[in-house]
Amino acid sequence: MSEETVSRQRLDKWLFFSRTVKTRSLAAKLVEGSKVRVNRVKIDKPGYSIKVGDVLTIRLERSVVVYKVTGLGERRGPAVEARLLYEDLTPTEVVADRQNIISSGPRPTKRDRRQLLRFLKQEM
Repeated sequence: MSEETVSRQRLDKWLFFSRTVKTRSLAAKLVEGSKVRVNRVKIDKPGYSIKVGDVLTIRLERSVVVYKVTGLGERRGPAVEARLLYEDLTPTEVVADRQNIISSGPRPTKRDRRQLLRFLKQEM
């Protein structure tokens, strides 16, 4: 395959189409903040071209995800369509930690907060 026949897509567009981030401007900020690696190389240009087969390591707010690009999007479609654009290679222990964070229980009430403050005052 020659270089001209390999289809490519901008990194920020792909992140938006794959539903990794909510908006394309957030995707650009994520890339500019050096939070995305393509094949283990830090990328800081949103216009960087990716192709099928590239491995993306994305550092999000509370987790790190590893995706292998399996397709290039043409639009931001439904989640089912977005999942066809990548294969999730995130290590299982990271996924387990993410589940623990999500299922840590309901939000504390005002009563819980007051009890915690009383407890912390006793410790001092």
